[in-house]
Order: sequence, then C-alpha cells, then structure tokens
Amino acid sequence: MSLHLLIGNKNYSSWSFRPWLAMKVAGITFEETVISLDAADFKTRVTELDGSGRVPVLGDGDIRVWESLAILEYLAEKFPAAGLWPAHPAARAHARAIASEMHAGFVSLRRHLPMNIARPVKFRALDAGAAKDVARIDEIWGQCRSKYGSGGPFLFGSFGAADAMFAPVVWRFHTYAVEVSSTALAYMRAMMALPPWNEWRDAARRETWVLAEDEVDWPQVLREEPSRG
Repeated sequence: MSLHLLIGNKNYSSWSFRPWLAMKVAGITFEETVISLDAADFKTRVTELDGSGRVPVLGDGDIRVWESLAILEYLAEKFPAAGLWPAHPAARAHARAIASEMHAGFVSLRRHLPMNIARPVKFRALDAGAAKDVARIDEIWGQCRSKYGSGGPFLFGSFGAADAMFAPVVWRFHTYAVEVSSTALAYMRAMMALPPWNEWRDAARRETWVLAEDEVDWPQVLREEPSRG
C-alpha cells in the first residue's frame, strides 16, 4: 500500500510543505489529498485520521503520523537510503536541534510573514519580533553552511530533513523581500531551484481559495500575474 499525505492549501500551509518537499526530493512515492484549511468539514475529516485535527497527516497502511517533524523522522527510519539526516553523529545532532528549534519557535516571524506563495514579491517592514527571528535564522543557516555544508548547497551539504523544516521560511523571506546575508541568499536560491519547489509553487498559484488571515495586504488580495508563453 502506498503512502498517503493529507495536506492543506499549498498556497498557505507551511507545515504541509515540509514533508511533501522532503518526499519529492527523496524520490519517495506517495499519493496526496489537498483540503482547504477553511473547509467546512476540515476538522471532521482530519480529526478522523489523527485526533489533532491538523495537517499534514501521513498514512502508511494502518499507521498515522502527524506533525511535520514527526513525519520526517518516520520517513528517515522507513527510507534510510534517502539520507534525510546527516550520517555524521555531530552533524545529525545539529540538524535535529535546528529542526526542533524551527518546529517550536519563530512565532513572531510566522505571524508577521505568513506563507503566501501566490503573493507577488513585495517588501514588508519587519516588526521587532520578526526581525529578531530573521537574524537568528540567518545565523543558523550561516553556521550550518560554514561547518557542515561543504558537500553541496544545502544546510548539511545534501538536501535533508533540516532543509525541509526551513523550506517555508525560504518562501517567507522571498515573498516579503527580507534582507538576508549573501550566504542565506545563496542557500535560498539553491532551495528554490529544486524541481519539486516549482511543482508546489505552480499548484499553489492555481488555487482559488483565499484565507484573509494570511493575506497581509487585506482587503487587497495581491496575486502574481499568470505566466505567459
């Protein structure tokens, strides 16, 4: 039986993006179901699967795993050849630490700069909390690239679970034209060059759902012009 991933809107659901991207980059086959976060039956459908009423949810036969970091851990165990965590113990410990920090923290950034892939790139000034979060993330990325990134363009060289955890932040920094270091910018470019990244982006921009709480320009709903050619 194939894996099944239940996710929210691709335009807005940062938590859903993480395991989806990891599975795509790793070449793990799965089926997906997208449900809008504001759907009338959202809580009912999701709660039937995981009890928490939140996405993403990974189904593997009778097994249900929710929370993005837990899903990545499950995938790392099930598909060890995918190399979702670094092989070296020190690098692996560091990767897990920053992934956990991302999972539990940066609340100001999340609130001030919600993921909104369909929004055109447009600068938004940071408040004090978001600015502090940006500085910390830039520091994390710089440390990882300097100490562990010699084998490739990602945080620990090759793409892994830590990159998946920070993937929504890359979108936030891009969408709101956040100023970051040259190291962070190069890392962002490497992430955004991944073919699955473009697949998610294109699907997100085709969605017609609008969630006012994630539209910082509300009541305006800014959208990228449709691609031509």
